[in-house]
Amino acid sequence: MRAIGIVLAGGTSTHRMKELANHRAVAAMPIAGSYRSIDFALSNMSNSHIQKVGVFTQYNAGSLGEHLSSSKWWDFGRKQGGLYVFTPTVTAENNYWYRGTADAIYQNLAFLRNSHEPYVIITSGDCVYKMDYNKVLEFHIEKKADITVVCRDAADLASVDRFGTIKMNEDHRIEEFEEKPIIAKSSTISCGIYVVRRRALIEMIEKCAEEDRYDFVRDVLIRFKDIKRIYGYKTNAYWRNVASVDDYFSTNMDFLKPEVRDYFFKQYPEIYSKVDDLPPAKYNTGAKVRNSLIASGTIVNGTIEDSLVFRETYIGNNCYIKNSIILNDVYIGDNTHIENCIVESHGTIRANSFYKGEEGIKIVVEKNERFII
Repeated sequence: MRAIGIVLAGGTSTHRMKELANHRAVAAMPIAGSYRSIDFALSNMSNSHIQKVGVFTQYNAGSLGEHLSSSKWWDFGRKQGGLYVFTPTVTAENNYWYRGTADAIYQNLAFLRNSHEPYVIITSGDCVYKMDYNKVLEFHIEKKADITVVCRDAADLASVDRFGTIKMNEDHRIEEFEEKPIIAKSSTISCGIYVVRRRALIEMIEKCAEEDRYDFVRDVLIRFKDIKRIYGYKTNAYWRNVASVDDYFSTNMDFLKPEVRDYFFKQYPEIYSKVDDLPPAKYNTGAKVRNSLIASGTIVNGTIEDSLVFRETYIGNNCYIKNSIILNDVYIGDNTHIENCIVESHGTIRANSFYKGEEGIKIVVEKNERFII
């Protein structure tokens, strides 16, 4: 393809993800039992035949770096191109962490300068979706656009204030762009996916740096709106952002719907992820599972309803789990009741415990010692 890829995966979202972001980047959040949220952006890059992709990490990048330790899972292990992971680096000219998305690109501008592809696909690492970026690029070229923004109509108008909202004319040219407005004038939101010509991107990012501007949306898209030809590419396909606890919970719960599972698990193109060599889930005598996803390496003894259980989890005898997400490597002792909860990874829930989210989703973080009797 005539483009390189950039995945912005350094954000914190600690105020919206709460305890879930204490030890991992949002791009490393587990999704649907087997994936991480960054897998969707990387798989879309690979399936669109983009051979050179840079991932910009920063906050809590440990687990994300481990997940990206081998590029072969997304077919980036090649002589030409490849998967490049960039973290903030102290240099003679700069000793700052990334101060924003535009600054992250600026600090790694050599990645753009040393490439020869004429276009750049920029996307975030915290969204769940499938997309052929070739179609967006074709639209971009057809419109002779300087920048193309992928957008969609918001499914929930109450959450529009968390996104950038745009207004387009009949030719899809963006006339208004507001970032996280208090009162939204439009229900069309930006998906955080952009196509831009490489040389133009270098020029705009350098101008931002000269003026101490650091945010790509505010200091590039909005600021250059009336100067550059910026167009909106509208999509109606499944797309969810997982940068808040409620969105993370509901996105995972979407995978309990047959049409969503079929779309991501069975329909081409596939979504790829790092593969762990684990045995299939084991259901012991007395186990009852209804409308749930149970990942590999899990042992189930109790009852699970309308829930997702991630890898290498142990569910004790007489446990009842409903409408909950149990993340990786959790030990749940006997006679435990969990409802409307997200249980953090590597936790140990003592026997006879009771957790229930009464007002919204409850996050359970337990790091007790594991006693096996």
